[in-house]
Amino acid sequence: MDLSKLPPALISQLTAGVENFILSNRKKYFPRAEPLEPKHLAALEPYFPGDILRNTRFVILEGSRIEDPPFYSMAKMMGIRNLPSFSGVAAVTFVDVVVSHEPWSESLLFHELVHVVQYAQLGNKEFAARYVNGFIKGGSYEEIPLEKNATEFEERFSKKNGVFLVADEVKSWIEKGMI
Repeated sequence: MDLSKLPPALISQLTAGVENFILSNRKKYFPRAEPLEPKHLAALEPYFPGDILRNTRFVILEGSRIEDPPFYSMAKMMGIRNLPSFSGVAAVTFVDVVVSHEPWSESLLFHELVHVVQYAQLGNKEFAARYVNGFIKGGSYEEIPLEKNATEFEERFSKKNGVFLVADEVKSWIEKGMI
C-alpha cells in the first residue's frame, strides 16, 4: 500500500492511537521502573541534562515482551505492512520510562535517552505525530527521522569522538526540519 496516499483523517487517527499506546505503556511500566544505575550515570552525564538523567526510569522485562498496539490489526487489514514489532526491538521509550528486552549497554541507554530528550522538546502529541508521519513518508521504521536522529547520536557516542550536548543537537535537528 502507498502510505503517502493515506487520508489525513486516518493519519490523525493513527497518531492518536500511537499517543495512547505511548501513554498507556508509560503508566503500565512506571511502577516497575527505577532510576538510572550509578554505574551508567558517569558515561552519560556529559551528554544529557541532569533532569533527564534524574527523572527517567528504566525497566528490563523478564519473561514478557512489549505487545504491539491494538490498532496494528486494523492497519494490517488496510494493507499497511512492515510495521515495527515492539516485541522484537531491544528497547522502547514511553516518554520518560524506558523498557528493555535485554540488559543495558551504554549504547542502548544512550539511544533511548535521545528519545527522552525528543519527547521533552516536542511533547507527547507532537512526538507521536512525527513518528507516524516519519513512518508514512519513509515507509519503514529505519526511515523514521526520530529513529535516524537517535541512531546517529548513538553512533557518535559509541565512537567516543568528543562530547556533544544531545539536547542542543536535538533542538537543532528540530529547527532544521530534520525531525
